[in-house]
Amino acid sequence: MKKNKNYTSDRDIQVILGTLLRVGVIASMSVVLIGAALYLYANHAATINYSNFNAHGTKFSSISGVFSGLVGMDGGAVIQFGILLLIFTPVLRVVFSIFGFLIERDYLYVMIGLLVLAVILLSLSNKLAG
Repeated sequence: MKKNKNYTSDRDIQVILGTLLRVGVIASMSVVLIGAALYLYANHAATINYSNFNAHGTKFSSISGVFSGLVGMDGGAVIQFGILLLIFTPVLRVVFSIFGFLIERDYLYVMIGLLVLAVILLSLSNKLAG
């Protein structure tokens, strides 16, 4: 008589990671569409001057600026939050894959995943600080 072990197979982890990526992309797309509707509703009559572009004058260039804009339901902040969700979806995939490798006791891939996560977080912290 066989005993059923309660373990997670490679296939289960791949299904979870694939679902995570799908849900992340769909959620970010939905948030961007809601933000676009809010932005168009609030600024439908605004005249835009395309001859002057100031990339440093944006109010949603930091995460704290995005969250403060979310409190006021600013359409631009909601769009930017949706883009942040899209950026952090693969980061979550790396984190969950590290846990999957820990469950499988594949420590070489845990170390590789931690290295990849460290590189991603270091590049994001440099981008956010600078």
